[in-house]
Amino acid sequence: MRRPLRTLLMPPLMLLAALLMFVEEVLWEALKRIMAAVGKLPVMRSIEAWISRLPPYGAAVAFLFPGALLLPVKLAAVWLIANHHAMLGCQVILAAKLVGTALVARIFTLTKPQLMTLAWFVTLYNFVMRIRAKLYGWVMASGAWQRVEAIRAAIRAWFSRWKPGRISIRLRAIQRHRRRSAFR
Repeated sequence: MRRPLRTLLMPPLMLLAALLMFVEEVLWEALKRIMAAVGKLPVMRSIEAWISRLPPYGAAVAFLFPGALLLPVKLAAVWLIANHHAMLGCQVILAAKLVGTALVARIFTLTKPQLMTLAWFVTLYNFVMRIRAKLYGWVMASGAWQRVEAIRAAIRAWFSRWKPGRISIRLRAIQRHRRRSAFR
């Protein structure tokens, strides 16, 4: 009984986990760049300098701080959803996820050298990276991913024909055609 249930549930759960990790990674990169820009503000520069000088366990606390800080916000969002304010609760969860991911991405960038001196963190980091690689491998080997990649390649090929120089040539040709047809 246990094996068929696992066989039935594993593909959708793996797909969900891969989707969440993909969204998180896309958010991570984009928000990391945004937070780097915010980090150029004078006040933020001094805070970031202080964070980057923390000892390893201080860096671990700083890395875990955004998650602990946003936990009550996420619990409040769940309370909102339970009390018939689903849209507001989902918006709060989404906002908390964005803010939390932005903070964690920036703090991880600042504290990674210190964190990688902690054996337990390196073990955890390598474990997460192995799971990530396995999920990405599974998704990229799937037929759905192959179809998406084929569509993406076709779209890129179509857009590559519309390079800036070619667009202006086509626009001039359209304008000439309009002028000629206006005189007829």
